[in-house]
Amino acid sequence: MSTSLAFGPFRLDTDTGILFHGVEPTPLGQRAVALLALLVERAGTPVPKEKLIQAAWPRQAIEDSNLTVQIAAVRRLFEELAGGACWIETLPRRGYRYVGPVVTADGRDPAADAAPTAMLALPDKPSVAVLPFSNLSGDPEQDYFADGMVDDIITGLARINWLLVIARNSTFTYKGRAVDVKQVGRELGVRYVLEGSVRRAGGHVRVTAQMIDATTGAHVWAERYDRSSDDIFALQDEIAISAVGAIAPSLRRAEIDRVTRRRPGSLDAYDLVLRAQLDVDSGMPEQVTRALMLLERAIELDPAYALAHGNAAMCHHCLFLRSGLQEANRAASIRYARSAILHGQDDASALTLAGFSLGMDGHDRSAAFTALEAALAISPSSALTYILGSVVLGWSGEAERAIEWSERGMRLSPFDPWAFAAFDAQAMSHLLRGRYDEACRAAYKSVQANPAHSITYVQLAAALAKLGRLEEARAAAARVLELHPTFRYSRQFAGVNCAPALAECLGGALYAAGLSE
Repeated sequence: MSTSLAFGPFRLDTDTGILFHGVEPTPLGQRAVALLALLVERAGTPVPKEKLIQAAWPRQAIEDSNLTVQIAAVRRLFEELAGGACWIETLPRRGYRYVGPVVTADGRDPAADAAPTAMLALPDKPSVAVLPFSNLSGDPEQDYFADGMVDDIITGLARINWLLVIARNSTFTYKGRAVDVKQVGRELGVRYVLEGSVRRAGGHVRVTAQMIDATTGAHVWAERYDRSSDDIFALQDEIAISAVGAIAPSLRRAEIDRVTRRRPGSLDAYDLVLRAQLDVDSGMPEQVTRALMLLERAIELDPAYALAHGNAAMCHHCLFLRSGLQEANRAASIRYARSAILHGQDDASALTLAGFSLGMDGHDRSAAFTALEAALAISPSSALTYILGSVVLGWSGEAERAIEWSERGMRLSPFDPWAFAAFDAQAMSHLLRGRYDEACRAAYKSVQANPAHSITYVQLAAALAKLGRLEEARAAAARVLELHPTFRYSRQFAGVNCAPALAECLGGALYAAGLSE
């Protein structure tokens, strides 16, 4: 049950951590909402500063000025929307008190407004989700640094083959939200949740982290680290190793050693790759072109940085398929992929990206799966490996294996932004096996996950045509051309070396839908 606190024109949903003005959500931040929730829950009663700080900054030492800033943000919003700047009263040297409109509370079931969220069962082996760390630096530009810290912790933990680790693309959906770790555990199907904060100032970094048993809410482990920025990679390893030790104190030293992986020799190169990552993941030509500028600079600084090469390969793959099938992009994708493999024998992410490019652009499925399977040997919980591998399998005509890999990837990362690729693999595989209803459902899921990706509509148009729903199929085909005006299915199939049986199956359906060969 979700608790809703209503006062004046506002409603505060304590479960989601969102303050609504009428039916519209307000932009009030996570910490300000946490403070407001405590104040309105104790309406008319003084709330000491210490209690407020504990609510918004649990287990952290902060200055009173941080509290003052957040209270001011609440008052400013109240004044702008309801003339209510005086609703929060300052009690000098004591704290604050809510003195605004009467507060009413009610329990609301989210299922009354939307379909219930599926709760995942706990797996047989230990499982963990690492939530985005809060950036306490006071500079939004440092968000990428906190996110990069979490990325490396996730990657390090995922190298432990007995541990199921949820991919960052799912855990990062909780970024900026006030969360209940028990709810996170139920939604992601994990026993443990790791959360924390990062403060970077000048040449120093302070990281606090804590691991919580999501089934009970009990704290399993907590630690604070103070380091210089020059020592950031050792700091990331130390946190990952400590987290593993909290889950299984009897873990052999050899297993702990596997958490540590090779780091790029240059922090500058590391920063550049972090800054490029969102544009790489977009898959859109304009954005991956921008990412390539950063990645090429990173490679100049650290020519052996495998992940920079792997991301560059993905960028050129996107440009090849979505910017005219230019041979120069295909060749660059393959070249960077080979460099990623050369320098990234212990980097699952680099091997995954390289394997995908070799399979899709190099048409070398054997080399692709050598790299993908090596990535899984390093990181058995790598959702991206299963998802991208399912795409290679799908275009190769290995339908059942493609579905198996895509489903495995989605289990590891239920909210993954690459979910559209997993659903694409499922759609084409069901089409090849004559399961047109299932293909249509998967294609609709792909479109919902990424409505800007033309290939998602290709699968949908084909599935609808196979079902005889030609008017809908033609509408999907029109969307393909709107997103990708130069699309010709025979050229696209040749570009990815589509299996003949799949090309025949898709080609006839797409022709019926009105797409040109």
